[in-house]
Amino acid sequence: MAEHGVDLSALPKEIREQLAELDLELSEGDITQKGYEKKRTKLLAPFLVQSPGVPAKSLGKTTCSTPSSSGSSTRNRRPLHTRHGHGTRDDRYRSDIHTEAVQAALAKHHEEKLAPPMPTKRRSTCVQSPAKALTPPDSSSSSEEDDDDDDSGGLQSPDSPADGAAQGSSTSSSSASSTLSSDPGAQTQTQPLPQPLPQPLPQPLPQMQPLPQPLPQMQPLPQMQPLPQPLQPLPQMQPLPQPQLQAHTHSRVPSTSTHTNTHAHPALPPLPPPPPHSQSHPVALTETLGHVRIDLGAVGQRMSRVDRPNNTIRAVSHIQGRGTIMETADGVPVSSRVSTKIQQLLNTLKRPKRPPLSEYFMDDQEEIVEVPTPDPSIPRPEGRQTIPVKGEPLGVVSNWPPSLQAALARWGATQGKSPALTALDISGKPLYTLTYGKLWSRSVKLAYTLLNKLGVKNEQLLKPKDRVALVYPNSDPGMFFVAFYGCLLAELIPVPIEVPLSRKDAGSSQVGFLLGNCGVSLALTSEVCLKGLPKTPTGEILQFKGWPPLKWVVTDPKYLTRPSKDWQPHIPTANTDPAYIEYKVSKEGTVMGVAVSKVSMLTHCQALTQACNYCEGEILVSVLDFKKDMGLWHGVLVSVMNRIHTISVPYSVMKACPFSWVQRVHIHKARVAVVKCRDLHWAMMSHREQRDVSLASLRMLIVADGANPWSVASCDAFLNLFQSHGLKPEVICPCASSAEAMTVAIRRPGVPGSPLPARAVLPLSGLSHGVIRVNTEDKKTALTVQDVGHVMPGALMCIVKPDGPPMLCKTDEIGELVVNSRAGGTLYYGLPGLTKNTFEVIPVNASGAPIGEIPFVRSGLLGFVGPGSLIFVCGKTEGLMMVSGRRHNADDLVATALAVEPIKTVYRGRIAVFSVGVFYDERIVIIAEQRPDASEEDSFQWMSRVLQAIDSIHQVGLYCLALVPANTLPKTPLGGIHLSDTRQLLQEGALHPCNILMCPHTCVTNLPKPRQKQPVGVGPASIVLGNLVAGKRIAQAAGRELGMMEDQNLVRKLCMWPTMMHQFLSEALQWRSQTDPDHVLYVLLNAKGTAVCTATCLQLHKRAEKVAAALIERSGINTGENIVLLYPPGIDLIAAFYGCLYAGCVPVTVRPPHPQNLTATLPTVRLIVDVCKAAGILTTQVLVKILRSKEAAATVNTKTWPIIIDTDDLPRKRPPHIYKPPSPDVIAYLDFSVSTTGMLTGVKMTHTAVTVLCRSIKLQCELYSSRQIAICLDPYCGMGFVLWCLASVYSGHQSVLIPPAELEQSLALWMSALSQNRIRDTFCSYSVMELCTKGLGGQTESLKARGVNLSCVRSCVVVAEERPRLLLTHSFSKLFKDVGLSPRAVSTTFGSRVNLAVCLQGTTGPDPSTVYVDMKSLRHDRVRLVERGAPQSLPLIESGTILPGVRVIIVNPETRGPLGDSHLGEIWLNSPHSAAGYYTIYGEENLQADHFNVRLSFGDPHTQWARTGYLGFIKRTELTDSTGGPHDALFVVGSLDETLELRGLRYHPIDIETSVSRAHRSIAESAVFTWTNLLVVVSELCGSEQDALDLVPVVTSVVLEEHHLIVGVVVVVDPGVIPINSRGEKQRMHLRDSFLADQLDPIYVAYNM
Repeated sequence: MAEHGVDLSALPKEIREQLAELDLELSEGDITQKGYEKKRTKLLAPFLVQSPGVPAKSLGKTTCSTPSSSGSSTRNRRPLHTRHGHGTRDDRYRSDIHTEAVQAALAKHHEEKLAPPMPTKRRSTCVQSPAKALTPPDSSSSSEEDDDDDDSGGLQSPDSPADGAAQGSSTSSSSASSTLSSDPGAQTQTQPLPQPLPQPLPQPLPQMQPLPQPLPQMQPLPQMQPLPQPLQPLPQMQPLPQPQLQAHTHSRVPSTSTHTNTHAHPALPPLPPPPPHSQSHPVALTETLGHVRIDLGAVGQRMSRVDRPNNTIRAVSHIQGRGTIMETADGVPVSSRVSTKIQQLLNTLKRPKRPPLSEYFMDDQEEIVEVPTPDPSIPRPEGRQTIPVKGEPLGVVSNWPPSLQAALARWGATQGKSPALTALDISGKPLYTLTYGKLWSRSVKLAYTLLNKLGVKNEQLLKPKDRVALVYPNSDPGMFFVAFYGCLLAELIPVPIEVPLSRKDAGSSQVGFLLGNCGVSLALTSEVCLKGLPKTPTGEILQFKGWPPLKWVVTDPKYLTRPSKDWQPHIPTANTDPAYIEYKVSKEGTVMGVAVSKVSMLTHCQALTQACNYCEGEILVSVLDFKKDMGLWHGVLVSVMNRIHTISVPYSVMKACPFSWVQRVHIHKARVAVVKCRDLHWAMMSHREQRDVSLASLRMLIVADGANPWSVASCDAFLNLFQSHGLKPEVICPCASSAEAMTVAIRRPGVPGSPLPARAVLPLSGLSHGVIRVNTEDKKTALTVQDVGHVMPGALMCIVKPDGPPMLCKTDEIGELVVNSRAGGTLYYGLPGLTKNTFEVIPVNASGAPIGEIPFVRSGLLGFVGPGSLIFVCGKTEGLMMVSGRRHNADDLVATALAVEPIKTVYRGRIAVFSVGVFYDERIVIIAEQRPDASEEDSFQWMSRVLQAIDSIHQVGLYCLALVPANTLPKTPLGGIHLSDTRQLLQEGALHPCNILMCPHTCVTNLPKPRQKQPVGVGPASIVLGNLVAGKRIAQAAGRELGMMEDQNLVRKLCMWPTMMHQFLSEALQWRSQTDPDHVLYVLLNAKGTAVCTATCLQLHKRAEKVAAALIERSGINTGENIVLLYPPGIDLIAAFYGCLYAGCVPVTVRPPHPQNLTATLPTVRLIVDVCKAAGILTTQVLVKILRSKEAAATVNTKTWPIIIDTDDLPRKRPPHIYKPPSPDVIAYLDFSVSTTGMLTGVKMTHTAVTVLCRSIKLQCELYSSRQIAICLDPYCGMGFVLWCLASVYSGHQSVLIPPAELEQSLALWMSALSQNRIRDTFCSYSVMELCTKGLGGQTESLKARGVNLSCVRSCVVVAEERPRLLLTHSFSKLFKDVGLSPRAVSTTFGSRVNLAVCLQGTTGPDPSTVYVDMKSLRHDRVRLVERGAPQSLPLIESGTILPGVRVIIVNPETRGPLGDSHLGEIWLNSPHSAAGYYTIYGEENLQADHFNVRLSFGDPHTQWARTGYLGFIKRTELTDSTGGPHDALFVVGSLDETLELRGLRYHPIDIETSVSRAHRSIAESAVFTWTNLLVVVSELCGSEQDALDLVPVVTSVVLEEHHLIVGVVVVVDPGVIPINSRGEKQRMHLRDSFLADQLDPIYVAYNM
């Protein structure tokens, strides 16, 4: 044998031994391919005969005539004698050229791009990782690993591609941290960097030069904005040591859009550490106006009624942040760790997407998503149209049997002692041999038993053509042989399936669909298998999920009946009736049955016999599953036809002894072996211990999965290793087959010495477009494909387009192989529609005309016809993924992933690649099983490198890359990954990954172009003509008029105080205490439902007088000064309020601090006290102690509290006089509240506004002294305070007060109080309603048993300042309908800071209207009404009837012009009870005028309006209001301040949160916000922490699908972390600041790239 002029046989013995040892090292992975070539060249150099044109350095590389081993680039760390190691590469996806291409691409990637940020994972979630730090260190570790690989132990249950497939490792790899950290603890483990970098760079790959520092050379993209100048350190400060400095270093990030992100500055100077926070900083507070946000420290457990303002201010000066929190460019305090990671995320988004976005945006009513315009430079087929390829004629042999049954009968009678089958035990030794005589006799017995002995009373249970399931394990081929041929002899149709092991088997329900579809009611099995099936407690066979009821029949010989002498099986000539049904799993996971007719089965056997040149008496070794595909065709059917002795090597034997099939070939001198690439690889793994084997007897080694384009490497490596053992190159015969077309092509066994067929080298870029191009430039990004021989005898093959009509392909185009042959499948049993599309295909030419009338069968194989009519296959339709119009093969992506070094974090053979449909395109997903000893950092490093490699090699972005714990992916019966079940688990959020990376920014390229807003201005279309604007009615509405009662008799009758006489609530209380002193105004309930305190008119007046006397006596308190009321919900708060009015002071109600959470709640109290310049604090004795406690002193400065008055034990004194304000326009009280945006806002309420507001509520709700209402609200701000403290004194009705905190102790308190007191009207918050829905929703029966009856409730009003929560109110109505609650009773209110009550349903207006709005139009600030159930529809309910005296108009917030009916705009209102303005110390005219005294830009420029800050619209309905006119309904959409401006569109957080909350069963609550135009989703996890990572893909996908947005960060937190205010509204801005300050303690943070 000569190689490049060197006669290897003539070399000295020691040189040959060294070469053999070198080949062995290469096959074992103990040397890289480059090292192998270098050493081989060195050994052969003295004996080299130089040939012209052949350089010496080319020795050792793969050639066509003598394929060399495609050795691994990995190195084995175990001793050489370790058995069945995992240190070698998986040769089935092996290509050294491809590996080099991946390494080069990664090196290029690191020169051009930045590393992605590493997810943050809580310690308890890191079940897989021994890593000790939650966040990796800042600097990359520069130490290289030594050459010893990890000791993985012995072969671990090699599954398909290899549970025990080779586990690769790197010869010289480096672990690089992928993120910067601000954790000082992590800093101590690393060496300081010379200068702080925005991103750490991974260490250079083996055999590559170290990379230069690339970042300083990076230039910002033209459209990007430059960074602001970084802060310089103070001159006086000494530089800190680097590790300490990095904890405080961050970069300022300007707010940019998602498509104009800025480049990171190459070397930002370090920032000085911020000065420590001082408690004595009243300067900022004195400058504070009405809107304040403060940072409240760490977020503790959610207090459902804790208002927490945030730490930035609007239109006011900034307040000093606390601790060491720093600020970004927009003033948001942020921890360096989180901001650095988000900065890394922004950096990863800088490179342009592929393909580029098309420049379009259809700003119409329908948002259209289109595929980007194809690149005109993509390769296109240019050849001529292909012509059908015909196989050689199928020869007619005179002694061929008319059917397989006849063949079995012949051999059973004439060659009874000839062996038919040898089965092996678990150790690989022969267990038994089944002769043809025994096979015939047992098959006849079984046929007789099935037809005659299963029924009762001579009734035949089975009839010919009935379908019967064959359930036999892979380790028992003998029983299967008998059962299969027994069914054929009985003219039954066998349906072989896998043995079910449990109800949770992967694809079990789909197998049940197959059985039901085939009408199977009886299953044949062996006794051993039957005993192993799962049983019920009564001993019956378990009913498997989706399976029809089955009768199980044992076919062991002892249970079979010998037929009578006169009974003989009917053996007809082969016809078109079905012979058997072979199951086939589709790409979607559906199990279908391919029916094979008797003539097709016989013809296929004849064609295989001719193509493979089978002879009688040959020995065949089969490693394949004998129930289907090549294992069935060669090992069961063809073998019997040709009297072949089959030696079946089951999967269980291969797991224990991977070399067993080679031993069987050697021992039995087998002529034919049928294997897969996996078996070749396993044999190479264990070859070292078995050197004395010979494969010289083989004339044909059939590679069943030779159609896999990556099989060529396995074949070459196996040939190179075993050529010295007698294996001849020409015996390797790859073939292509499918369940539908059966064997499509097979390479015929060659003549010794004949040259092997050539191979095709195809560039991956051309393949992705379905075009064949000869790769002459960059062979590293090419795919080498071997042929699978010629078309089968008697067959005709065409190449057609895989999509659309079956048009013939061109000669340089990849298409699907379709075959016309008698030897193929007939139909999908019971599925005529699918059958027509697969088995009855008529190819057409370019003009669309059929090329003939004969039908072809789709094979599902993609390929082309090469020179000499050789067939080349480069993929399957099942593994094909169409992404943005390009084809990508799953096997190609697996090969690229396996070429990424180091591979020590995952099992090489357990990688699943598939696509999922998300947002109108396919998205590629890779799932792999992670090793238990892999660290978080190593896993993330490998994952990020895989992303980069696939992006560079295949020019496609991955959507999701996830690692799951070992042995958790669903498996097929023979150990492979069950793709469809894995896909389903991912989409259902049940995959439970331990590491995950989502990359939607890279792969989602079909989003519409961001909307470019047009410049605002008043154009001719806005002309107002009467009540019309732009041709539509102006969107305005008004409540009824506020009438005044002049009839004093009616006043006395209704127990009303005369409004004309008294304009102040203090006078009203005095009047009631004189006219009706014993009337009970207030009843306070405790958790037991007991009235713990009541207050009549006179009692309340007396208590108010005591408070007033105490205030007047204090020398430091003067008339008109602000007094803070710090009380728990109760009557003391009401008495203190009126005491302040009596004394001439201005009351300010403030929620008291929570004793268990002073750190979060006390700063809010302190802030309000300082902002309003309170002269004193009225409170209880308990709260006085808290305010002056040591715990309070640790949070705020307690020495500067104003005068604190304990009102628990005041003396019985009357004030010298009761103060009467000089004018109704004097401030009555201050209302402070924390908005949903985290803004602390105080508004001034005058006496006029208070009186008018109370009168409006009285008229709307028809409140009189005889009425009784129940209030379950917090009494500190807004409508809750008005109803709790003011309304009863004005209207005289009795208020039953239920503090919401009491509901946490007794959930049924509120409902029991409503039922016992027969209350008709009640007011509550969303928090209360949600608490009852979740806590009492399943206890309606027990409520009824306790006598709770809500049929008395006429109106249940939810008080809120947000869009009505339709889902919650409907759920509440539906759940408590059983206890008598009327669905019409539940309604909502709407108020804002500028006007505390705008809408209230009341008792006389029409029922609230519900409309359905198109969500896409809302994003464009439009309203388009659609029908219920329309796609992308959003239900909105009216927010209640507009209060009397209130006028509402819808205004464009930018042009400030009125809008037409059903147009979305800002809600403006004109009302006498609007607030007088924001409370400020010095006054802020601009802010005041912009919110409270604003005018329209055109139309009616004279009326003064107040801006609510909420978006909504008005729609005139067909209903009539109380005055008889048409009813105008006001619909609130959301807060203008809370809307998210993304991609030029306006999103409302509640819409995204609703989608997120229903995406997964474990999401309890969610909140969204933006930071630097990244969408951040925070989800509360109500399940196990191990399920946290399941939320990342489902959240990302649902937001992309429903809102066309890419989620930037997914944060998974504990329940209760999302803060809410007293009204149950989420404080998203506070959550945002807590996240950026790293105070959430998240379970998991995923940074989508």
